[in-house]
Parts: sequence; C-alpha cells; structure tokens
Amino acid sequence: MQKLFTIHFSMNKIIFTLLITSFVFTIQIPLNVDTHWETLQSKTVIIEWQNYDGFPFCRATKIVSSSMEDIIQLLEDKENYYKIFDRIEYSKLLTPEIVHIKLDMPFPFSGRDYIVKYTKNNIENEFIYSFKATKEIEISVDDDYVRLVNAAGGWILHPIDEHTTELTYMWNGELLGDFPDWALTRAWIEQGNEVMTWIEESLQ
Repeated sequence: MQKLFTIHFSMNKIIFTLLITSFVFTIQIPLNVDTHWETLQSKTVIIEWQNYDGFPFCRATKIVSSSMEDIIQLLEDKENYYKIFDRIEYSKLLTPEIVHIKLDMPFPFSGRDYIVKYTKNNIENEFIYSFKATKEIEISVDDDYVRLVNAAGGWILHPIDEHTTELTYMWNGELLGDFPDWALTRAWIEQGNEVMTWIEESLQ
C-alpha cells in the first residue's frame, strides 16, 4: 500500500511539474533589442538577424511613404492577410486576437501553418503589434503542412511625419520540417523584401 501511494504521488508530482513548465515557457521577442543584430542586407530594406534566446529572429526595416494610421489599419485586418501577403494562402480569425494562417512554400517544400495571438501596445510615439503562437485554440495540422509551434514576431511603427513611417517587421525565422538549414539565410532575405513590397503595394 505504501509503495502504491509513493508511485501515485511521484506520478502526480511529474504531471504537475510538466503542467507548470508548459505554462511558464513563452518565447521572448526582441522587439526592443538594438544590439547584436547581424546585417544580411543593407539596401532600401535593411534585413538583420540574431540568435535570441535560442531562436533565429530576423527583422526587416524600411521607410514607408504612408501614415502610421494607414499601416495600422492594414495590419489589423488579419482575416484578409491572404489578400495582402502573397505567401499567405489562408487566414481565418478564430477570435478578434487569434488567427490561423497557412503559408504556401516553394516546391518541393511542405506548406507551413501557425496559430498566433496578437497584442498591440503604444509605447511613447511607437505602435507595436506583436504576435506569439498560442494553444488557447487547438486545430489539427493538415498532412501537407508543418506547424510552426514557435511562431512569434511583431510590427514596430515609428512615425517620421504625417505621411512617412519607419516600419519594422520582426519574425522567428525557424522553418522546421523539411527546410534545410543552409537555405535559411536566403529565405530570410527573401521574406523581408517580399513582406515590405506587399505592404507598400497594398497601401497604394
């Protein structure tokens, strides 16, 4: 009897520890980190990356000829992301803050998908619209997709004047699944350029 009680208590302790660990862990986004970035591209769109807390975070920055208000309106239209970003083939709001997104990947790679929760903050004269993977709503993964379980990032908007905004897009650059590590840098550069192009085209 004593032995059974000890085993039962130990199992409960393990389960409790696992539950606590799952709730405690949350990926950190270097939204306000200005050091240790390595430049990948220094053109109209500046693209950088760094290993932050074990994840390859990337950021793309560009001066955009649009007001901060117009860009915010575009970014908050999450259900229509598939109309804004060509790489997104599906975007569905699950709640006003949570969205399920599916990405089309170039052949021969599987598509990617993720479920993220958005949070917006105004800090001084900046607008920050961040997102992180969430398990608040569970959706099974289609066979043709790889779930990006650590998806995270955000948009940072800094107004230069009424019609000009410094726009930064940040994201966790891991692609998991069948995507080779040696091709990541090229993929990050391509993604940073594409996203800024699609944003500007949608604002016209």
